[in-house]
Amino acid sequence: MKLGTGLFTCQRRPDDDRSASEVYDEMLTLGRAIDDAGLDSAWVSEHHFAEDDYLAGTMPALGALAAVTEDVELGTCIALAPLYDAVRLAEDVATVDNLSGGRTTLGLAIGSNPAEFAAFGVPRDERVERLEDAVNLCRAAWSPGPLDYEAQFHDVSPDVTVTPKPAHDVPVMLGGSAKPAVRRAARVADAWCSPSSLSLGGVKKRVDDIHAVREEEGIDGEFTVYVLQHGFVADSEEEAWEAMREGYLYIQRRYAEIFSGESVAELSEERVDELREQAIYGTPEQVTGELRRYEDALGDDTHFVFRTYHPGIGTDRMVECIERLGSEVAPRLR
Repeated sequence: MKLGTGLFTCQRRPDDDRSASEVYDEMLTLGRAIDDAGLDSAWVSEHHFAEDDYLAGTMPALGALAAVTEDVELGTCIALAPLYDAVRLAEDVATVDNLSGGRTTLGLAIGSNPAEFAAFGVPRDERVERLEDAVNLCRAAWSPGPLDYEAQFHDVSPDVTVTPKPAHDVPVMLGGSAKPAVRRAARVADAWCSPSSLSLGGVKKRVDDIHAVREEEGIDGEFTVYVLQHGFVADSEEEAWEAMREGYLYIQRRYAEIFSGESVAELSEERVDELREQAIYGTPEQVTGELRRYEDALGDDTHFVFRTYHPGIGTDRMVECIERLGSEVAPRLR
């Protein structure tokens, strides 16, 4: 099992008086720590027009992370495909891939927040078609020679040659938990990422469906399953929960607002209990035990993205967690 971490959202909680520049410096500090710890990957996330400065520029962030790391896979989890000009996306991903020496993974999803679609002037009912067109256009752009592709949503000639070409074959990962999203990933992508809301049983059910679809349709090639879940490592279960709690619950409250389009003053006790049950936290031994459950159920080729970035809980605290993931958890999974 591979083990990565993130997701860098660069949010500023109301009680965080740092500047945006200081928050981005924190991201780079944590990126260096991930690389130094020998973990496998680092990830950024995307939303727009958020009052807490949720990260909007995924490609600039990955470019900066490429400059301060040497070995880790760098990816978007998730970029909102319908909101991009796919030619520019292909160019930017290829640029980051060259800056990183071929370490980029492009994670995409259809998006959901009506306010984002309205602000970008993108019809929300075209989300699926725009995602699939973006995947096809990026792959055409990264292939040798001209596009040779008639884009559905981008007025670009098939005779255009998009440059630069990436340093390696950039894997495309798709997210989503609904059956159509999972089967879309099986058919058109190189990987699928399970959202943190899914239980292990829910992930296993979808992974089995992916394998069935690919076998039925004769789709060859490698396919990676990424599993996303929040968590933390500390000296005890209670210490780990207290370390991540405020940042974790803040993220979840903001997600509730983003996905519903309505203000959420606080999470209910029932929701907090549910989120605590979902998360994986505790001593290195406890965290390792939980990750092994995923490894046993899904196979040792699973890539677990352990969300240890929780806004406002302190850079040093997150660095220590990353270091312990590298020294006390990852070696027990390999």
